[in-house]
Amino acid sequence: MTNPLTQYFRQPSIYIKLPSQGQNYPVGTLDMPANNELAVYPMTAIDEITYRTPDALFNGQATINVIQSCIPSIKNGWVIPSIDLDTILIAIRIASYGHEMEFGTTCPSCNNTSENTVDLRTVMDILSAPDYNASIKYQDLEIFFRPLTYKNLNDNNQLQFEQQKLLQVIPDATVSDTDKMTALTAAFKKLTEITVHSLALSIIAIKTPGALVNEFEYINDFLKNCDRELFNQIREHVIKLREQSEMQPLNMTCPECQHQYEQVITLDMSSFFAPAS
Repeated sequence: MTNPLTQYFRQPSIYIKLPSQGQNYPVGTLDMPANNELAVYPMTAIDEITYRTPDALFNGQATINVIQSCIPSIKNGWVIPSIDLDTILIAIRIASYGHEMEFGTTCPSCNNTSENTVDLRTVMDILSAPDYNASIKYQDLEIFFRPLTYKNLNDNNQLQFEQQKLLQVIPDATVSDTDKMTALTAAFKKLTEITVHSLALSIIAIKTPGALVNEFEYINDFLKNCDRELFNQIREHVIKLREQSEMQPLNMTCPECQHQYEQVITLDMSSFFAPAS
């Protein structure tokens, strides 16, 4: 029997096109409409409760639940390419609370605090996807790249958080200086391994004169053993690709001292997904 209240269910508020145009999604994880426009629904009360759950926020599950609830065409939020993430989160914020978002800012020159409003439609319109077809050539190697998935980003952030937290508590630990140094060395080594792991995930394949290498373990081992010049070139290329797809800081002018500065807008679930007061 059909629910007679179905016609009163939430309806799409806006439609968006993904910066990736649906590329890099595994088969079956994205139901792309013929016009390439995804319907975005406002959040439900259950969605709001979900993103207020601390554990679900930390492990990323809250973000995934909200995305899949508000954009049903996305069947598996964990595989969303990083270049689509900001557009998706902004679209859900607009669908749920409107296109204007208030935020506070503090002038770095005079410490004056002020409240401002940003039109998220304008912010979303300028988001773009970098060219992941651009490769790096080094001697007889050619290196090809891909965007990280939300799963990659979330796992990497959790690992970094754990190690940075460890670095903060080690100096106050009631152990010998030798043990502290050993623990600090191990923590810094782990952070380095996390960086290398993230870079390896950003590489889809390395072409040699005799083979196309796309196995993660081989690429990860290669990054641990290649020369410093090539490693730095790869890292800078990946950073540049990431920066091209991220939401850019807003240009601000202090109303008190007229100092001009940049203000970063953070797309975290706890603050970004909150209605205007």
